[in-house]
Amino acid sequence: QVQLVESGGGLVQAGGSLRLSCAASGSIFSANAMAWYRQAPGKQRELVAAMTRGGSTNYADSVKGRFTISGETAKNTVYLQMNSLKPEDTAVYYCNMVVRRYSYWGQGTQVTVSS
Repeated sequence: QVQLVESGGGLVQAGGSLRLSCAASGSIFSANAMAWYRQAPGKQRELVAAMTRGGSTNYADSVKGRFTISGETAKNTVYLQMNSLKPEDTAVYYCNMVVRRYSYWGQGTQVTVSS
């Protein structure tokens, strides 16, 4: 019923910036929480940044000061602004939203940071 549409992935040089976007379709209910995860080859998926309906946010220590999550829970849209990118940020990034006690995932978008 709910599908997430992602955009913004790509190839950038170290020190560059990238902005990921994600929006839900097929639902009239607001998200309770929205987040971005990432997974590199051979590693487990990890939480990058998250925000709740109340507006609180949290970040992985590795991205604090460089990444910023923002969005509108009422519109089921979420963004991830990534600055000062490093090669170790290279991974597949996934959008996640919790709507009506269900967890939905995007298809994943590749982010590659060259040195």
